[in-house]
Formats: sequence, C-alpha cells, structure tokens
Amino acid sequence: MTKTRLLIIFIIFIALNIFISLLNLWQSIWWLILFVDFVLVVAFAEQVATIIPLKYQKLYQRALAISFPIFVLITWELIVNAGILNPRWFPPPTKIAAALWDLTINYDRFNKTSLFGRPWLAPSVLQSDGWPAVWSLFTESHVLTTLWRVFFGFIIGAIPGILLGIIMGLNKTIRMMLDATMSAVYVLPKIAIFPIMMLIFPNPFGEGPKIAVVAISAFFLVAISTMAGVRDIDPVFLQVAKNFGANRRQTFWHVIVPGALPIIFSGLRLALGTALIVIVAIEFIRAQIGVGYVVFYHWQILATDKMYAGLFVVMVLGILLTFILQAIERWLMPWRK
Repeated sequence: MTKTRLLIIFIIFIALNIFISLLNLWQSIWWLILFVDFVLVVAFAEQVATIIPLKYQKLYQRALAISFPIFVLITWELIVNAGILNPRWFPPPTKIAAALWDLTINYDRFNKTSLFGRPWLAPSVLQSDGWPAVWSLFTESHVLTTLWRVFFGFIIGAIPGILLGIIMGLNKTIRMMLDATMSAVYVLPKIAIFPIMMLIFPNPFGEGPKIAVVAISAFFLVAISTMAGVRDIDPVFLQVAKNFGANRRQTFWHVIVPGALPIIFSGLRLALGTALIVIVAIEFIRAQIGVGYVVFYHWQILATDKMYAGLFVVMVLGILLTFILQAIERWLMPWRK
C-alpha cells in the first residue's frame, strides 16, 4: 500500500510539472507551483519514512536534513536560469559559489583585508618578516574578526548573565527588584545602544563599543533564561535533597545547577545567535572589517553575488557556533544522552 502511494505521489509530481511547463505557467504562478511541489515532496518523504527500518531512521533523517537545502539550491538555480527571477538581484547559487571562491583567494589591496586571511602564506612570511607579519595575515580576515568579536562579547555577557540569573532565581527579593528594570531594558533594540557605547568608551571607533553591545545582547537573554531555569525546578527534587541531608551547597551543585542547565543552554543558544546578528548589524554601519562589512560593502556597489556570498558565510558561522555550543552542552550534561 505504501509503495502504491509513493508511486501515485511521484506520478502526480511529474505530471503536474510537465503540464505547467506545457502551458507556460511558470512565469505567472511560480510561487504557487513551488508550494504544491513542496507539499508533494513532504508527502513523498513521509511515505518513505514508513518503510525505512527503525535502525536506519536516524540516517534517513540526516539525509533529509542534508538533501533539502541541496534541493532548494537546485530549484533556485533552475528558476533563475529560466528567467523567472532577476539574476542581478537573485544570482544563481553557482555564481554565488564563484564569488565566494573569489573572496576567499583574493586580497583586497584597498582595504588590506581578505575573507579568511591568508594562512597559506605563513611559512614564507615567517622566514622573511617574522611572527608579527604572520599575525597580520590572520588579523586581515573578515571571518576571524567577526568571530572574535562574537566570542569576547558573548563570554563577557553570558558569565554575568548566568550568575545574576541564578541569584534572581534563588532570591525573590532581588528578582522583584530587578525583573521590571531588566524587562524594560531588554526590549530596547540592541543596535540603538551602540551610539551610547560609542560615547562611553574612550575610542568610539575601536572594538570596545562593538564588543560591549554584543555583551549586553547576550547578558539579558542568558540572565532571563537562567532565572526561569532555576525557578522552574520541581520542588520535589529540592525536598528529596533535603530529606537525604543535603546542605545548601550540595543542593545548589547537585540539584539546582543540573536542573537549570537545559534552560540555561537554551538561553545561551539564543544569546549566541543574537550576538552574531548584532555584530553583523554593527559591522554594517561602523566597521572596515568583518563579515557584516563584506555584505554591506558589496550591496553598496551592487555586487550582489558577493553580497550573497557574505550572507552564506554568516549562516555557516551560525551553524558552526551552534554546533560547538551543542557539543559543550552534551559534555556538561551526559545524562541527557
């Protein structure tokens, strides 16, 4: 029965697209056709899942996670090549890939920057100019500059956020005093805080204001999530610890912290994503190096293929940072396996 349904869905998919092509309806209702095709692909994938053995289900799910973005890219390429989308504003993925390669291997002599730096020159530069010149090969990198801004801002904001969140979760008086104030400051657009940071720091055009805004963005998300995680611990766990004679320190380290960790890491993931978003936005308006600068600069000169390449790098950074945080989460919470 399942195989029959698979065959029917496949035939409908092929027949529909041939019919639309013969009637030349792609130009007028391409968005509707893509939606129907998506529904058919989902239905097909769900039917396939019912016949996959249980031991291969995880492998199948990973294959879906990988194949769907590839399917989207192929569809994008075909739509642009068919003239449905304007290639100036929506360049095909092949052209974006070529632009990404160009940004990777070429050095911008005007700005003295490159996308990933030029580590392959390190051996020859070390022999001729020494370690300072080698270090400059990495400091010219847009990607590394964005990453260290995110890293330092995230650490500076997350650690105090966790500490304050724990205190607010444990102490009702402090929670009542700070909750309204934190809620009011939290809703401020973080990019709007940037001019204030420029006034506070001695060098308004340096790295301090940028990192400070990232830290503030991470701080509130982590603090609020940590407070919620501590408050939502089941009182039964606390009572059990008390019945077994645990003191306050033991209760804190063996009940409160492990119980709140899942929510804390949820807040950390949100904060890390927000930190990346904020620093890219800041690099749009006040930076001469960084992935955000790459995106905004090429938008200004209408080099849209390189602009999309920069956006692709931002997405890859988001995936990479999330993967690292998830690995730390699995290491700190082995019992969740």
